[in-house]
Amino acid sequence: MNLDWLEIQILSNKLVDYSIALLILISSILIIKILRSLAIRSLKKWAAKTTNPFDNVIIKILERHIVPIIYLGSFYLAVGNLTLHPIIERTIEVLVIIGSTILGIRLVAALGEYVLKIYGLTYHRDNPSVEQSINAIVPAIRIVIWLIGIIFILDNLGFNISAVVASLGIGGIAIALASQGILQDLFSYFAILFDRPFELGDLIIVGDYLGTVDYVGIKTTRLKSISGEEIIIANTDLTGSRIRNFKRMKQRRIVFKFGVIYDTSVEQLKLIPDLIERIIRETEHTQFDRAHFTSYGDFSLDFEVVYFIDSNDYTQYMNAQQQINLNIKAEFARHNIEFAYPTQINYLQEMSSNSSNGDKDRAIDLEIGNRE
Repeated sequence: MNLDWLEIQILSNKLVDYSIALLILISSILIIKILRSLAIRSLKKWAAKTTNPFDNVIIKILERHIVPIIYLGSFYLAVGNLTLHPIIERTIEVLVIIGSTILGIRLVAALGEYVLKIYGLTYHRDNPSVEQSINAIVPAIRIVIWLIGIIFILDNLGFNISAVVASLGIGGIAIALASQGILQDLFSYFAILFDRPFELGDLIIVGDYLGTVDYVGIKTTRLKSISGEEIIIANTDLTGSRIRNFKRMKQRRIVFKFGVIYDTSVEQLKLIPDLIERIIRETEHTQFDRAHFTSYGDFSLDFEVVYFIDSNDYTQYMNAQQQINLNIKAEFARHNIEFAYPTQINYLQEMSSNSSNGDKDRAIDLEIGNRE
């Protein structure tokens, strides 16, 4: 068989070189398709047996990002065996650099998003604000990755990266100065996101403001106050303030005082702590701590009581306190113990008639003496 035609040279390459390049390209494509079909099929069977919803993300990453990179590498391998014109060779090289960098950026961004979602699913499954936080931080991560990718492309294309980075630095300083407040709120948002001093649904106090966290944004956080209005607070103010978070309070400590009248007997005073202890122990969701006769007040004998509520629900606390107050009132009435209230007693002493006359005589003598 005469194969001399394969020695024909076109554009500095023989036909046999073009045939080898084409054979490499076609073989690579067929091998990639076969392996892709087998691998994807096996992964889909594996994902069907698991309950993790993010297993399908791995398959999508392989199909959308890794397979195109392999195709691009096969094309570059096939063309690399040819002797091309410097302009064409440089053009292909530039296109491959740009294409591979873009595909690499997309792959890294997809992997970063996947890792963040796996983190949220694994460690914060019951936290509804984590998904919102991840969705907010993913665009920022993508911007950083794309900036790095663009610098990488420019560096490989022969541009002076030092000058580009310097110009970006000067421009960044100008932008930072112009948007200082916005950047502070943005960094405060990330501080809230990672440090998590509060979450959606938490009841918090910030300064003079009390409310439930309704939304955490990039610049502001919104609280829904007890009276119903919406309170909007800058993230910078939140990170610079002392925050009281009642949602994470596992137990509420309650201290209340009362007083009984001074006519209460010693036996009744000794009985009161036992009555209080029994009443609190019989009340739901409460844990008795102590009850003591603490001091002598201006018009009362004062007692101090301490107990705990095993919940952070304010309504539950008020229900328990109301029940305790009603039971104390009933028990005190049964044992004839009276609560104290502000009173004032005036003691008047009646003087005798002899004493009055004597005082009157002394007053008369003093008056005569003054006249003389």
